[in-house]
Amino acid sequence: MTLHLADKEIAPPVLLAPMAGITDRPFRDLVMRLGAGMVVSEMVASQEMVQAKPGVRERAELSADVENTAVQLAGREAHWMAEAARQVADRGARVIDINMGCPAKKVTNGYSGSALLKTPDHAHALIEAVVGAVDLPVTLKTRLGWDDSLLNAPDVARRAQDAGIQMVTVHGRTRCQFYKGRADWKAIRAVKEAVSIPVIANGDIVDTDAARTALRQSGADGVMVGRGAQGKPWVLAQICHDLYGAEAPEIPIGHDLVDMVCAHYQSMLDFYGTDLGLRVARKHLGWYMDEAATPAPLRRAVLTSRDPAEVLRLLADALSDTDEVAA
Repeated sequence: MTLHLADKEIAPPVLLAPMAGITDRPFRDLVMRLGAGMVVSEMVASQEMVQAKPGVRERAELSADVENTAVQLAGREAHWMAEAARQVADRGARVIDINMGCPAKKVTNGYSGSALLKTPDHAHALIEAVVGAVDLPVTLKTRLGWDDSLLNAPDVARRAQDAGIQMVTVHGRTRCQFYKGRADWKAIRAVKEAVSIPVIANGDIVDTDAARTALRQSGADGVMVGRGAQGKPWVLAQICHDLYGAEAPEIPIGHDLVDMVCAHYQSMLDFYGTDLGLRVARKHLGWYMDEAATPAPLRRAVLTSRDPAEVLRLLADALSDTDEVAA
């Protein structure tokens, strides 16, 4: 199955979710190489992007040769959203995604992210500003609503489509649920029935079985995987194979897993520089070792070392005997 965003194709329709501090360029590149249909950057604050706040533009940095990469923007003011969209378009973005789903208090307290669900007229104005600023496809990521008394995702999606949004992703929770409970994939069907543009289901999609169930219950056109990719960046490619007949990924085990993780580690050091890269890498190495059931003392040694060469040496032991786990 192929989704079309203007002249862009998403095939298969299995997308990597934007995750703050996680879906940076090294991780996006890795997931895309393994076989995902599209990857989305971590959320970029529009005003901070335009004002060149240190560290913000790096979040939106794209590999020039990587297709099907979207940059997600967040903000409250139309001027900054439009200008940030122009800047990331100039930097090579293929797709702009608007964040109306982030539940974090530091975002919603600034009346951005999922707080926009409470002010749909203002949200509509932001969408119009971004769509009018660029020639790229613009998409939207949102939630079912602010809380159980304001489940307005179908109306928000309908108005977004009228403003020029070409695809909408719905996380099957309200903002006030944060990440508690279970995502309600059935509730996403109301959004699907409200619009003619593609709808992507998100929330608790961690493997093929979950993806298959989410598609059946929601009627969505594709799925977005977030936390399920932590420590298993190949899981999107596996879903693409199982559900859409894409080429089966070579799930790395043993020495191949060590090589992949070491290459990912080195790419983070190269991207961020050694000092920051060491800190950023720890979460990813922790997830890889979770999957490998690494013994606690060895795990601690990997995560506390400040010597990249030592980390690379330790990873060979930390990720050994993973044939059963990785498969």
